[in-house]
Amino acid sequence: MAEPLALAIATAAVVSDQASGQRALNLKMTPDSAKAFADFTRANVGKVVDLSVDGAVVASTRLVEPILGGEVMLSGSFAPGELQRLAERISAGGAKVTVEVKAEQPLWRLDGSVRCLALVKTRQAWHSRANRSPFMAKKPAAHATKPKPWTEMATHLVDVAMGRKPADLVIRNGRWVNVHSGEIIAGTDIAIAGGRFAYCGPNASHAIGQGTKVVDAGGRYLVPGLCDAHMHVESGMVTVTEFCRAVIPHGTTSMFIDPHEIANVLGLPGVRLMHDEAVAMPINVHVQMPSCVPSAPGLEHAGAELTVADVAEAMTWENIIGLGEVMNFPGVAANDPVMSGEIAATVRAGKTVGGHYASRDLGLPFHGYVAGGPEDDHEGTRAEDAIARVRQGMKAMLRLGSAWYDVASQIKAVTESGIDPRNFILCTDDSHSGTLVHEGHMDRVVRHAIQQGLKPVTAIQMATINTAQHFRLEREIGSIAPGRLADLLIVSDLAAMTIDEVYARGVRLAKGGKLDIDIPAYDYPKTAKNTVKLGKKLRAGDFDITAPKGANEVRVRVIGVIENQAPTRALEADLPVEDGLVAMDRRNDVCQIALVERHRGTGGVTNAFVSGFGYMGDCAMASSVAHDAHHIICVGTNKQDMALAVNRLGQVGGGVVLFSKGKELALVEMPIAGLMSDERAEIVAAKAEKLTEAMRKMGCSLNNAYMQHSLLALVVIPELRISDVGLIDVTTFQKVDLFV
Repeated sequence: MAEPLALAIATAAVVSDQASGQRALNLKMTPDSAKAFADFTRANVGKVVDLSVDGAVVASTRLVEPILGGEVMLSGSFAPGELQRLAERISAGGAKVTVEVKAEQPLWRLDGSVRCLALVKTRQAWHSRANRSPFMAKKPAAHATKPKPWTEMATHLVDVAMGRKPADLVIRNGRWVNVHSGEIIAGTDIAIAGGRFAYCGPNASHAIGQGTKVVDAGGRYLVPGLCDAHMHVESGMVTVTEFCRAVIPHGTTSMFIDPHEIANVLGLPGVRLMHDEAVAMPINVHVQMPSCVPSAPGLEHAGAELTVADVAEAMTWENIIGLGEVMNFPGVAANDPVMSGEIAATVRAGKTVGGHYASRDLGLPFHGYVAGGPEDDHEGTRAEDAIARVRQGMKAMLRLGSAWYDVASQIKAVTESGIDPRNFILCTDDSHSGTLVHEGHMDRVVRHAIQQGLKPVTAIQMATINTAQHFRLEREIGSIAPGRLADLLIVSDLAAMTIDEVYARGVRLAKGGKLDIDIPAYDYPKTAKNTVKLGKKLRAGDFDITAPKGANEVRVRVIGVIENQAPTRALEADLPVEDGLVAMDRRNDVCQIALVERHRGTGGVTNAFVSGFGYMGDCAMASSVAHDAHHIICVGTNKQDMALAVNRLGQVGGGVVLFSKGKELALVEMPIAGLMSDERAEIVAAKAEKLTEAMRKMGCSLNNAYMQHSLLALVVIPELRISDVGLIDVTTFQKVDLFV
């Protein structure tokens, strides 16, 4: 082990970041010490180092690049006044400051918190690398080298384009799908250097050198890597890493994820956990900061709460692209200070504000919502919804997920009404692991859009350049053009979106539907697990619904499931009373639904009725994925099975399970926040398929019924939902009584 390097400090001062309020100790070295420090970091890139004051370690970090300039920042969980005391000691010249390579690689911790030494070239960058969350994973999911910024590579790209330097990769004889001009240009060569496109034209022979790899496209199409503009990784039941493993062979090279599911369970540390995992991926996974946790204050209680200050802090993180879907649309229209504050913090940061207007009312509430700042919306279901949004300057996001089929109806705004397609974007929102593994991802959405009458190039534009422009990333992603990241697909059949090869950042990641690379599983910390707290063992009697005294029959409100759509219907049904308890009506497809509180162990149970699943046998399905507060939802025809199902989730730490007559038929364990599995996507998909088959045997024929099940507590989409507060009328945003 090398001896510690002593650092001569010229100045030591405590500095603050105005946006986040975060404080750090800024250390500037003498010129000689700065040079020695630069040599030290250059020799130890990739290693973890400790910084010590008088022999006591005060911070640690992993060196990701050589550091020039001799400036460091100390940030993290320091006691009040500790940074100031350190600054005074060092400034007085009596403290010995050293840096040393650690013998072990995991980052050093103190009392469960992480103190990071941010090694930066400028003060403005320190807050994006400092204050790492105590939920930090033990190791990165994969080694993924992101290309240097265009500004640092421009001269090299010019040299390659001019033939003065060789390209790393040249793809010859392709049909260039040019999303800028709308053309398909035959006989095109593409030259790539440093993970970026350098030349796109008729002949790249001048860019081929001794070390250049040459690929013959053989007349196949060269398509930009596909972008998913709005999605929730947690809906796939898997981690960011596993989601990427599943979708890369399907041509997805950029994703814009909103981790508001994990935020509802773990709060800001959970968001940071997924943010850091996303940074480590070999494709572009941008993160939107969740905006509504809880989604509807007063109508539900989540496991955490996010504030305007949290949003402002997140806007300083390196991979935050904007604000996630603003679901509290009544709050925006009413100038709720939290909503307006979060939107303002996002706009000040120069980032995109995501929208969610889940109402058919296109009158004043809609206009108020648009005036409040959201820039897109994916909740439309009709052509008039899409047209209204585009006319107001929003982007209409058309989704095709596992259970949401909203493209076919809304795309008529383009194919029949002639609306300009530039402001239409394709996305998935929620995709089940089985859909990802067996059917595809954005390739599936583009293929479907083409089947609805769109020209192939137009459909591709909606999944590439339109998305990039919306998030202000058109100089990075979304097209095959000089300077952009070299994300492209080699496609043999454009209309069918038959993807032969997938390249990201100039590296081939998949061929023939199979990954070319290994992306190791991401190691989540224990603090992200064991989040299901029931507070008691559930019994059948916890699901009893007592009828009004003396009643033989009652009229009740019933949540009505709509196949392939997120909204529900507010139904009513007349149900018999047996021994003072309201009975179900299996013949007319009315069974029971319960929401069980799982964040604080209160033992609370909310009971109601639901219709649309078609269960004919004795059964119950319980899930700890219950958008958005993510308590446990249980739907069943048999109360004993309901109790068994809920208790089983308490045992395994979350997931989804189906019981029938006391027997467990299927189980998908999701121990990470009760939302995601720690297993490979293929394994999760197989377990999910077993669950789907078991549901079918119980009489449920709904398409992707699990996804429908998971949204029954989503109190920001009409019409009727269930929460830990009670039964919620989402057309009025008020709690209503079960009995009519």
